[in-house]
Amino acid sequence: MRMYDIIKKKRDGGELTTEEINYFIKGVTDGSIPDYQISALCMAIWFRGMTVRETCDLTFAVRDSGERLDFSEIGGIRADKHSTGGVGDKTSLVVAPIVASLGVKVAKMSGRGLGHTGGTVDKLEAIDGFRTTLSDEEFIRQVKEIGLAIVGQSKQFAPADKKLYALRDVTATVDSMPLIAASIMGKKLAADDDCIVLDVKTGSGSFMKSAEKSAELARLMVDIGKRAGKKIVALITNMDRPLGYAIGNSLEVIEAVETLNGNGPEDLTEVCVALAAQMLSLAGRGTPEACAALARNAIRDGSALRKLIETVRAQGGDERLIEHPGTFAKAKFTHAVKSEKEGYIRRADAEAYGLSSLALGAGRNTAEDAIDPCAGILLRKKTGDFVRRGEEIATLCSDNPAAFGEAERILLGATEIGDERPEDEPLIYGVVE
Repeated sequence: MRMYDIIKKKRDGGELTTEEINYFIKGVTDGSIPDYQISALCMAIWFRGMTVRETCDLTFAVRDSGERLDFSEIGGIRADKHSTGGVGDKTSLVVAPIVASLGVKVAKMSGRGLGHTGGTVDKLEAIDGFRTTLSDEEFIRQVKEIGLAIVGQSKQFAPADKKLYALRDVTATVDSMPLIAASIMGKKLAADDDCIVLDVKTGSGSFMKSAEKSAELARLMVDIGKRAGKKIVALITNMDRPLGYAIGNSLEVIEAVETLNGNGPEDLTEVCVALAAQMLSLAGRGTPEACAALARNAIRDGSALRKLIETVRAQGGDERLIEHPGTFAKAKFTHAVKSEKEGYIRRADAEAYGLSSLALGAGRNTAEDAIDPCAGILLRKKTGDFVRRGEEIATLCSDNPAAFGEAERILLGATEIGDERPEDEPLIYGVVE
């Protein structure tokens, strides 16, 4: 079998066999296939696509390229969620404690942010002392004892995906439906969870810019999950605007804590309750409607917040920061961004807002970049709000004041202000079961 023939076959629109896909992923993993041939096949897939069968085979090959976790000794129903990435998306910090506080085990492996999207691991590391690296034994023991652990992904976990993503990122092949599905589901299926809820973002701040494309991706991933024997559902949620008012790592942790205290933004709370309800429902706790009531009550009675505090303590973090979020370290400098005109905010481009936060130091352009945990943006106005000329629409936070000019330019350019109030958009476009 030759890689040349596999590339040519896909380039010409052919359907790859299971053996050819396994050969490809084995070569990606052991380094026997050079980067230029891997990139060539990714580009051929980008242009020609894959059938559902091919995509499933690619996903399962990625899943089996490294370590697979065995959670059988944890006991009970295990549920997880995954977001396709967004701006201000701190839902895992809210949803996981809600679900765990209601008796469903959450053994969560999360990623770091890259580009305009944030990562759960980066947010957690904004909590002093929090360990996002645990041994398998520590991880399983913690889930058994308190019902929740959130860690970064192991290097031995779906290693083929790490290599593929690095090459896709620099060859303009990230936004390929089969490659996205295989990347997300390959990692999800390598973990031993019973139930999976996918949060598939749509809009300017997501990989999929239209609700139709997001629904197509959701259906594909749900199909893959079912073929793997999992209980799985996907929510299609709005990422045409940032979620909540905080963008940036420690700022988002603070907002997540406020949400668990019952004082969070309406949009963030609604999405978190919907995701938690689906996880609980898949775990057999009742209908999504009944489970939404359970989730809201876990916020109301404080049990979800106590579960987050317990998790932070177990993973070495300073729990006092969660109990008193006002004590988080603050950026050395702030800068008020003021509206240049009067009117309604008709659109706030989520991707550009993420790039503005990136310019402040809250994100990374490459996996090796360091981030400033205190950097980010606090929104004062959102889409649909009326603003007057000179009124503050956002506060920029950074230890590097030289970054304010570029960040402000990006943010103002991404904020469309007009005379008419925009129509309200749904936060949740639909559910794929």
